[in-house]
Amino acid sequence: MRRLLFPLLLIFIVASALSGCSSGGASADGAAQAVQSYLQALSAKDAAKLANLSCKTWESQATMELDSFQAVATTLKGVVCKQTGTDGSNTLVTCTGQIVASYNGENQNLDLSGRTYLVTQQGGEWLVCGER
Repeated sequence: MRRLLFPLLLIFIVASALSGCSSGGASADGAAQAVQSYLQALSAKDAAKLANLSCKTWESQATMELDSFQAVATTLKGVVCKQTGTDGSNTLVTCTGQIVASYNGENQNLDLSGRTYLVTQQGGEWLVCGER
């Protein structure tokens, strides 16, 4: 009986450790994916989706940023986001890539690498709550 108990206990411990590791990765991926979705909504000029991806305290700022793109065509180019750390209750996310704004055939590339997004999980959802 003891010979059978030890391998089962070992399998349980390893499975528990692995499941704990994977949930941490999913958490980080969730924050990065929220920022990527936020940028996609911004580029698509989808005000409702942008609001749903923003904290209430950030929603007016997100709307102002959306308004600044209304007169231009926008696309995302090479955007990849990743978690880079934490700051209190916020998860920090940075992105590479650009928002390409086009007006009358002229493109302006807005580099995203200079921004750090503050992302918080509220009600089981990751929301963008600010920038640095």
